[in-house]
Amino acid sequence: MTVLIAPTRTQTIQQIVVTSAQMRQIEARVFAAGMPVEALMEKVAGLITRRVELLYPDTRQQIGVLVGPGHNGGDALVVARELHLKGYAVSIHCPFSTLKDLTASHSRYCQSLGIPFVKVEALQGCDVLIDGMFGFGLERSLSDAIAATVNQINQWSQPVISIDLPSGLHTDTGAVLGTAVRATQTLCLGLWKQGLLQDQALDYAGTVALIDFDLPLADVWAVLGDQPSVRCITPEQAIAHIPLTRPAATHKYQMGHVLLICGSRRYAGGALLTALGARASGVGMLSIAAPATLKATLTAQLPEALVWGCAETETGAIAQLPDEIDLHAYDAIACGPGLTMDANAIVQKVLQEEQAIVLDADGLNILAQMGTVPTLQRRQAPTVITPHLGEFKRLFPDLAEPMPCRITAAQTAAAQSGAIVLLKGARVAIANPEGTVWINPGSTAALARGGSGDVLTGLLGGLLAQAIATPASSPSVIATVQAGVWWHAQAGILAMQERTILGVDAFTLAHYLIPTLQQTLQRVERSYEY
Repeated sequence: MTVLIAPTRTQTIQQIVVTSAQMRQIEARVFAAGMPVEALMEKVAGLITRRVELLYPDTRQQIGVLVGPGHNGGDALVVARELHLKGYAVSIHCPFSTLKDLTASHSRYCQSLGIPFVKVEALQGCDVLIDGMFGFGLERSLSDAIAATVNQINQWSQPVISIDLPSGLHTDTGAVLGTAVRATQTLCLGLWKQGLLQDQALDYAGTVALIDFDLPLADVWAVLGDQPSVRCITPEQAIAHIPLTRPAATHKYQMGHVLLICGSRRYAGGALLTALGARASGVGMLSIAAPATLKATLTAQLPEALVWGCAETETGAIAQLPDEIDLHAYDAIACGPGLTMDANAIVQKVLQEEQAIVLDADGLNILAQMGTVPTLQRRQAPTVITPHLGEFKRLFPDLAEPMPCRITAAQTAAAQSGAIVLLKGARVAIANPEGTVWINPGSTAALARGGSGDVLTGLLGGLLAQAIATPASSPSVIATVQAGVWWHAQAGILAMQERTILGVDAFTLAHYLIPTLQQTLQRVERSYEY
């Protein structure tokens, strides 16, 4: 059973991700309906100004503002004006000779107020810089002169706040167009821009926050439809799809039975870490098929699990599953971590079954040898594959070189294969075969240590088994995967905050899954009824 409530408008807005073309269409509808561009600019700039005041409340601080030729520059000029009127020492640098009419008007007014327009070198003494040179829509590399300005700013140590996107980033792909401002914080305007949720933007965007200026949802849906193709996972959404409550009369088999097929003599830890992730999911029954030499270790660490000791190859991989294992008895199977390529026959057998599966690690490498797309297309049951970039290249070589956009790559892979594709990275992209992609914005370098993916595989397997065991009251497979990915990342973030500055080892990560969920529930409990 899951906790489901209708999202608020704010929660809905936080989920929506747009391309440059889509944002332009949405704004065009707003302006066509009668919203003056001038009024919207004032409103947006007022919200940015208040955010800057909260971040830097000391009016003795000097603020440098970089102004571009378009409406992003107009936003920056209004912010400069308002901060000046509030007593901040503001300096403006505008490296463009030609400005749009509205931006030029704001420039003239700032000059009339006595706000100094200075060369870029004069901004080095400022305490904070505001980057308003380019917003969404930039598609070509910065000119040499502007690139030189950006590179100069990047050499300084002041915090930088970018309006909408750091100047120099492609709106849709997050690619650096020659060079780009390295922001401390980015204030994304209206709706999430797709480029900010790509891995390659992370080194430039800093902390990202959404400035909601009340775009009418009717205009958003008119452009995107009521089911946008790219969305962000929000905490409320993830929590709503985790099986937090259980019927009073339930029993263990009604809460799902997952089988993990993992581990080898060489990679014994893969089986243990996958099992720890599955245990934290709350699954009713946990079974593990692993090489016989690992059975004692696994039983000692997970006494509640049913551990099958499997015959081994000479290299210590699983040679075959015991005859007593009936794969149809399980709600879901998670397969791959630590198997090695010598478990080829096991992976082939699992892929031929009708059970829902989560496939990772060597399971994916064996799948690539079998032929990814035709093998997955033959499957009728739900399939979740969890490749990192290297595995993705082996699975879908035609999509990986080059890969300008991880979102569209995952989207195409899911459509071709019929599987749910979970493309790992700092910003995990989850695509379903129908063409929708969910991005987990909770990025953390804490997970950049071996074994964290094994924990995720077990967690997803356990959640999937619960969803399938109680279909009437459970979320869809794709919603379950979203929840697991978000939960896993949040555990890494919490563990990093409390325990270490050098990333989080996978064993510790697994033990942070439950505390993370408890803390999150405390933060959002007012939104739910239990």
